Amino acid sequence: MTSSALVTSTASDPAADRIAEVSRNTAETRITVRINLDGTGQAKLHTGIGFFDHMLEQIARHGLIDLDIDCAGDLHIDGHHTVEDVGITLGQAFARAVGDKKGINRYGHAYVPLDEALSRVVVDFSGRPGLHLHIPFTAGSIGGFDTQLTYEFFQGFVNHAGVTLHIDNLKGINAHHQCETVFKAFARALRSALTRDPRAAGTIPSTKGSL
Repeated sequence: MTSSALVTSTASDPAADRIAEVSRNTAETRITVRINLDGTGQAKLHTGIGFFDHMLEQIARHGLIDLDIDCAGDLHIDGHHTVEDVGITLGQAFARAVGDKKGINRYGHAYVPLDEALSRVVVDFSGRPGLHLHIPFTAGSIGGFDTQLTYEFFQGFVNHAGVTLHIDNLKGINAHHQCETVFKAFARALRSALTRDPRAAGTIPSTKGSL
């Protein structure tokens, strides 16, 4: 297995654009992720899994993150490697784009409903990876997406973005609605956590002095 990463820029300067590009190539997947954390929600997505692309689009649109993901994975086996590795690469891109975290809110949370479904997501850009996820899916698949892979995506993301993430689907009957509320709430929580607070410009949001 081989992997590579290319970074276009990071955000150590409070005025800098928070943009990153990361490529990850293995025997199972070939992925390039480009993000702009201060974008307008534009997305160009190609993972080969339609519903997964739909969920990634929620991250872009509701997080106001410009997101370009291209993945060629071993879908002839199943979607596991594709979904997990996109989570890993996206996490790496976030870690690089957010830089030293000076001036950001650090914490973010959101509740998002969709008809009968309701989900809550809380995120902390703590530098410590941790995932606590509870989604009692009512179906094993949505389109060509295995709902078990939701966990794999977020686990890959938190491990490489260095965030603590709590995800709870509080209500839901329709699996599509359950999953979509999770991804929308994730996007909104990210947006809140990554917003720069002008009163805290140039300071690390921690009494330790580093994150």
